[in-house]
Amino acid sequence: MTWVNAGSLGAEPGRRDELVEHLVRRNPALADVGCLMYEVGVNDEEPDTVFVVEVWTDAAAHRASLQLPEVQAAIAAARPLLSGEFGGFRFEAVGSPLRD
Repeated sequence: MTWVNAGSLGAEPGRRDELVEHLVRRNPALADVGCLMYEVGVNDEEPDTVFVVEVWTDAAAHRASLQLPEVQAAIAAARPLLSGEFGGFRFEAVGSPLRD
């Protein structure tokens, strides 16, 4: 089973696009530790919010990613752009109608 982390990140007013730039920077190390998908999105009805959906081989892979120097550097670079408002949920995926 795969593990999913879906959430929202509040950006400092007017800095959403700058936060998006940080989050979408290419980082092959994520795939190396088990990230299957990492999608970043926006909704103009929420101009100071960024949405992220991550799919991992398992929760341990996600935890391992947080120890990578590249990920720690990305978090540090993004931190000043964050308002501190976070939302989301995590779950074990149990199936999909798109695959066997």
